[in-house]
Amino acid sequence: MRKIPAALAGALQTGATTLCRCWRLTRQDGVVLGITDHDIDLVIECTAFEANGGFEASAREAEAGLATLGGEVNGALTSDRIRVEDIEAGLYDGAELRCYLVNWQAPALNFLTDVSTLGEIRRIDGRFVAETRNAFHTYDQERGRLFTASCSAELGDNRCGVVLAAPPFRMTGTVASTDGRHKLTATAVANSVTGLFTRGTVTFTSGANAGFSTIIKDHRAGGELVLWQGLVRELAPGDGFSVTAGCDKRFATCRDRFANAANFRGFPFMPAPEFVMTYARPGEGHHQGRPLVR
Repeated sequence: MRKIPAALAGALQTGATTLCRCWRLTRQDGVVLGITDHDIDLVIECTAFEANGGFEASAREAEAGLATLGGEVNGALTSDRIRVEDIEAGLYDGAELRCYLVNWQAPALNFLTDVSTLGEIRRIDGRFVAETRNAFHTYDQERGRLFTASCSAELGDNRCGVVLAAPPFRMTGTVASTDGRHKLTATAVANSVTGLFTRGTVTFTSGANAGFSTIIKDHRAGGELVLWQGLVRELAPGDGFSVTAGCDKRFATCRDRFANAANFRGFPFMPAPEFVMTYARPGEGHHQGRPLVR
């Protein structure tokens, strides 16, 4: 049985309604936001909890076991600290949300009622709706090594071994032209092999998008880069960026483009699933049990 702190238990026994909920939101970049359903702002343990009547949390399911359960939080975009561009830039994806029951006459963060992680965030008519997931959602993610034809390593990590710190796999430059959201061209990558930066990452180092990174959908001839996700803030000529190469995780790419076949972390000669449906045909008996691929 869970023990309630003495001060909070005393407040509950008085019968007076002096309780509120406080949500402490910690983004993956370290930014901490506080929101409360109380009618005035509260400051608890150096965190300012902003009064916001539009912030609500749905009922959460609770049951024994390791099932992934969730709910939703939603609110109006009235706080100056919760900005549309930050939501669209993915700064709140994977953020930790802690909910506390607080006696606003003697505020303290000593009774934690729920811990969850923010999942998908949607915007609907000036409001945001965020899916919340409990800690067990991490068990739904793949663990260990999978037997697949494609490589399971990420380009540039310890298992891959390719060094991305210098040209030609990492380039820096400035935007020459852009449509402001989805495309840009730069002379720095104009002479690079077409497709080298497809599935790579571009990080902007100056301008309105400074510090923001996104995935490249397509690297076309002439130094044109098409982004998977449209930028929230306007991109302008002269903005600085750095870009790293991408990989489609095929053995041929690993061997021919990166000369890294020895570190390929897939099984390129593994038969496709439909191989089990094949049957013997006249004249095909010359294998005599030997491997089909050497």
